[in-house]
Amino acid sequence: MSVKQDVLGRYERDAQNRIIIDVAADRTEDLYSCFDKHAPYMRRDLEQELVDYLIECARELPSGEPYVLRFTLAESPDEEKRSRIRQSVNSFFHYLAELERGAIVQMLRKSGVLFAVGAAIMFAAVWVRHWTGHLHSVTGDVFAEGLTVAAWVSLWESAAVILIEWRPRGRTVRRYERLAETEIFFRDADSK
Repeated sequence: MSVKQDVLGRYERDAQNRIIIDVAADRTEDLYSCFDKHAPYMRRDLEQELVDYLIECARELPSGEPYVLRFTLAESPDEEKRSRIRQSVNSFFHYLAELERGAIVQMLRKSGVLFAVGAAIMFAAVWVRHWTGHLHSVTGDVFAEGLTVAAWVSLWESAAVILIEWRPRGRTVRRYERLAETEIFFRDADSK
């Protein structure tokens, strides 16, 4: 049995064969951070352990595998609280996706700056080589080589930011968006 099949075997499936990510708590309030108890649920952060759990579950599931969230609460919430939970999960993960998009924009800016700096340093290195080429001075050669190395480091860092960091951040945005849009349903604690 493969590792993925073993992981998928840990989850229950619903009638439509979607994976069920189960969340159990005593009360609705347990789903939210207790930092600001007076804020309405829609504006409060979800409990960090809940967020980490949902993200980790979504991460270990194959990207095309459909899933739903099922909340089991000891104190069965009325329809208004159920709606608030759905809305707050949706809002919170859309918020995380926006934060990650902002980080991607910052990453692209950093990459652009590094590329511009690298190109400028490379131009300076070529100019110094040309200027000192007929002199054959050790100082000029060392300075030109140093500029060339600095240019390549900056250009490589620019490329590495795009090539290495872009895809994982994009996957994270898609994961957050998917969690934000996932269907949420509820089960009474006594019907387990």
